[in-house]
Amino acid sequence: MGLLMARQAVSDYGPVQLLDVDELEPDDLIAPCGSVGAPTVSIEKIENGQEGGRLRRRLEEIWGRPVKALMSSEIGGSNGLMPIVWAAPLGLPVVDADCIGRAFPELQHSTLELAGISPTPGVMTDERGNLVEFRTQSGIWLERLARAATVAFGGSSSSSEYILSAGQAKAAAVLGSVSLAIQIGTIVGSAAEDPVQTLVRELPAERLVTGKVVDVERRTTEGFVRGSAVVEGLGADRGRTIRLEIQNENLVALEDGQVLASVPDLITVLDSDSAHAIATERLRYGQRVTVIGFACAPIWRTPAGLGLAGPRAFGYDFDYLPVEARADARA
Repeated sequence: MGLLMARQAVSDYGPVQLLDVDELEPDDLIAPCGSVGAPTVSIEKIENGQEGGRLRRRLEEIWGRPVKALMSSEIGGSNGLMPIVWAAPLGLPVVDADCIGRAFPELQHSTLELAGISPTPGVMTDERGNLVEFRTQSGIWLERLARAATVAFGGSSSSSEYILSAGQAKAAAVLGSVSLAIQIGTIVGSAAEDPVQTLVRELPAERLVTGKVVDVERRTTEGFVRGSAVVEGLGADRGRTIRLEIQNENLVALEDGQVLASVPDLITVLDSDSAHAIATERLRYGQRVTVIGFACAPIWRTPAGLGLAGPRAFGYDFDYLPVEARADARA
């Protein structure tokens, strides 16, 4: 849905300029933005196109100065594209950065939280024109209250929080993440050989399994999609069974109780023929897939990063080990 909306916005209003943080003045205001809620809901409950303008107007009223650029709250999934959807009609540029370097399910899972930037004032809206302003003591409190509002809105909403200056973004955001996403797309689209093999080599990533999706269990509850998917190995991986644990995103990959990869590293399900990523809400029985794991942004491997978004932060009773280290241990 994010891709369709971005294409429509660019078709209607023209291309959106992509800027490095250094191209803005240090005091210029940047608004991170994206959708909150269960991805399964956002497939059917779509925006009406006015959300970005509504959020911008309220933020400018609060801060008393103009928003000069938008930035993705998370580069993963549709939220990597939502700034384009909103920036095109507003005539604003998009910053080549984001607040995570991947996707995470909760609002406090942000490098801006690690940097001590206040999550509020934050603003949330929906397609009906409802607007809620948050002023909370922490990112965790923002998550609790914003999630409750999202559920009241029907399971998805649009928001902007952790408003910051370009100078702050230079030190606190994950820089170059939009360019990296474009680079990954170019690698996949121009691969002269097997695109999955090419992507694994170029990222670099660890191939966890190639096989068939044989089971998907998914439930939408409390503003999240929770569940699991099981991939049964094919070819050289025949006889192997991998289970993916899901909370909006793939959190852990397990084989016979052994951890193959876990947050904060990325676990991505690819179509085995095209190497196109398959989001958790699009997983279906019978899909031929390759599951890969690759390194997160370095900030998430620090003690503070692991405390906020490591496996124990999601309730798993094991310590984090980098995906490449786990692969070396199995070799």
